[in-house]
Amino acid sequence: MCLCYLKTRAQGGIQGFQVEFFSTKKVKQKSKREVEGLQLKNSKICFTLILVLAAALLLAGCGGGGGNEGNTEDQGEDKLNVAFMYVGPAGDAGWTYAHDQARKYLNTELDYVVAEDYVENVAEGAEAATVLTQLAEKGNDVIFSTSFGFMDYTIDVAKKYPDKTFLHCSGYKTADNVGTYFGRMYQSRYLTGLAAGKATETDLIGYVAAFPIPEVIRGINGFTLGVKEANPDAEVKVIWTNTWYDPSKEKDAAKALLDSGADVIAQHQDTPGPQQAAQEAGAYSVGYNTDMSKFAPEAVLTSAVWNWRPYYADTVEAVENGTWEPNQYWGSLADGIVDIAPFGPMVADETKELVKQWRDKIESGEWDVFYGPLKDQSGKIRVEEGQQMTDDEILNMDWFVEGVNGKLESSE
Repeated sequence: MCLCYLKTRAQGGIQGFQVEFFSTKKVKQKSKREVEGLQLKNSKICFTLILVLAAALLLAGCGGGGGNEGNTEDQGEDKLNVAFMYVGPAGDAGWTYAHDQARKYLNTELDYVVAEDYVENVAEGAEAATVLTQLAEKGNDVIFSTSFGFMDYTIDVAKKYPDKTFLHCSGYKTADNVGTYFGRMYQSRYLTGLAAGKATETDLIGYVAAFPIPEVIRGINGFTLGVKEANPDAEVKVIWTNTWYDPSKEKDAAKALLDSGADVIAQHQDTPGPQQAAQEAGAYSVGYNTDMSKFAPEAVLTSAVWNWRPYYADTVEAVENGTWEPNQYWGSLADGIVDIAPFGPMVADETKELVKQWRDKIESGEWDVFYGPLKDQSGKIRVEEGQQMTDDEILNMDWFVEGVNGKLESSE
């Protein structure tokens, strides 16, 4: 470990050195005084070398580890050190993967940033506080906590480190050194709902969902409104898994929906399991978080995807420049923070054109997904015609729109 570290540091800064040890056997022709002088010189070189190596080993011992892709020894005052805390594995092909791709982007595109420190699979509980504290103690300047359940722990730990900047994804609590960030994924959901509504032949679309919280509920609602715009006769049936990441459980939920008659599967989950279940059943699907077509190329119509790169780059630049202020960022299709993946070959040109028409309306600000009139499952008017939901109402959405077949209680 230390040898690798020394090599890395030497490549990054010290260009290398060479020490030659002279033997008295090779200087027989020299005088005794010359030989003694040379021996003394060699002794000084050896002593200096020992000091250099000892200092290097001491620095190596200060480096971090545990849960990241490499070492954090490059942390230093000359760089902005950025760390990430993940709720799932970086290779989940979903939520965490999307964040980790943006982390890698910071490392490759911003030469003043070191973003190598991250911790995966952190439970949304007391463990989060422990990990956040460790990341702060290791010398990180900016720390991103990337799951809703990390919110209170982020606020509490941030109080102890006022000189650090904390960013919490999908939450709503801020502080002097804590900001929040998220995206209007419901806009992308609406567009993918249009594609799903056009694709279904049974008029039943299955939706594998994690938890009945506002983030997931508004995604289901946005998707359903898109489905109903494309196909007024269709409905969206929801099954809750009560987990963000469980490949087998997600796949089983998708199979249950397919068995009930659904011929298109959508999801708010972190693995491609539901997509694979759809392909195995000869059905279609809509992915989430990242482009999931590579996991089920014969099934995936498109995916609602995250692109965290612009936000992460802008945020660390603001911290570096001293212009960062705590706020609640909520990016949109127009900002590029949310999007949809390329369409699969099975998607008709007519569907692509329909999606483009509604995308243009959303991006221009002419229209948005939660414009009235909107009814809930019981048929009650929730948003009057000509009105629109406020951001606060959308962020706290706790009801299903008309067209959703599901209950807002945890499934056991």
